[in-house]
Amino acid sequence: MNRLSIVGLGRFGAALAGLCHERGIQVRAWDPAPREASPFLVGKLEDLLTDPGLLVLAVPVQGMDALLTQLTPHLRAGHWVMDVGSVKVRSVEALRRHLGERVPWAATHPLFGPVSLARGEAPLRVVVCPSGLHPGCEQRAREFWTSLGCEVLDQEAHAHDRDMASTHALGFFLAKGLLDAGAGEGVAHPPPSFQALQRSVELVRSDAGHLFRALQLENPYARVARRRFLAALQAVDRALEEEASGSAPTAALDIPGGPSAAEDLIEVRDLIDSVDRELVSLLERRSRLVLRAARAKSGLGRGVLDAGRESRMLRDRRDWAVARNLDPEGVEALFQAILHHSRALQGQPTS
Repeated sequence: MNRLSIVGLGRFGAALAGLCHERGIQVRAWDPAPREASPFLVGKLEDLLTDPGLLVLAVPVQGMDALLTQLTPHLRAGHWVMDVGSVKVRSVEALRRHLGERVPWAATHPLFGPVSLARGEAPLRVVVCPSGLHPGCEQRAREFWTSLGCEVLDQEAHAHDRDMASTHALGFFLAKGLLDAGAGEGVAHPPPSFQALQRSVELVRSDAGHLFRALQLENPYARVARRRFLAALQAVDRALEEEASGSAPTAALDIPGGPSAAEDLIEVRDLIDSVDRELVSLLERRSRLVLRAARAKSGLGRGVLDAGRESRMLRDRRDWAVARNLDPEGVEALFQAILHHSRALQGQPTS
């Protein structure tokens, strides 16, 4: 595929446009109220549809019906449509209702957002929801996402929304509650038990906070997941109140413990292996970012090697090591090896 059109140049639409452009795909986009100027924007929706090919709908789920009503009269032979909404049951219903068997379409959900793309996270996963109407189009959607380096998963729309209700939507619900309660505000050094929650909240805020209403109101399974979660919290709260008033301890407050002493070494080794796998994954992400930097330098007419930046990087990383009570010499040696690898990736002589 060498070109595609995108309807909706919000945060995800803009990030997808940038990713496709980096892969050499010609991108055009239309947005009824663009947030900012973009080289991909065309003036009118009709301008976007002059050529056949893939049309990506990167719009909120609650706006799908209105968009498809506006879009459908302009579609003709050769067009095929793919949505990227985070709720699939409603999206599939809208696509069936407006496009049916007449226009090929595929329902997909990228399980990542702009922050994931910016960080070079991997693997990037995408769900494709088979409809039974356009298997050939769904295969083309799989091939499109695979060409962008994504791992593609098949899942029926209702199963997808059930899973997202108990994970994606519930995570946003928890993040919203923590934000509104002011949890952690003004605390300079929160304990590790809360830091993971803080990272989740910040990820929700920075990556897709605008999705909150859609995830809660458009996913038909979200309400049940919220009610189950709230009931569990209320049960814990009641048990705490009962024990505080002198009642005997109950199993309701038990949290399964960690490993026995005999299992401790095995667990530690497993954790070290897990950290090492994460380090390798981070090196893979860093390598992809290095290649993106190389392309950017090439576009600016700059060479690969920037001795001044490398010197500053090593100095900063020594400082980071000292701040964390690590050996700065050892950390510098590690980053010297990483920079050696980065130069090799960019085709720069390493010796």
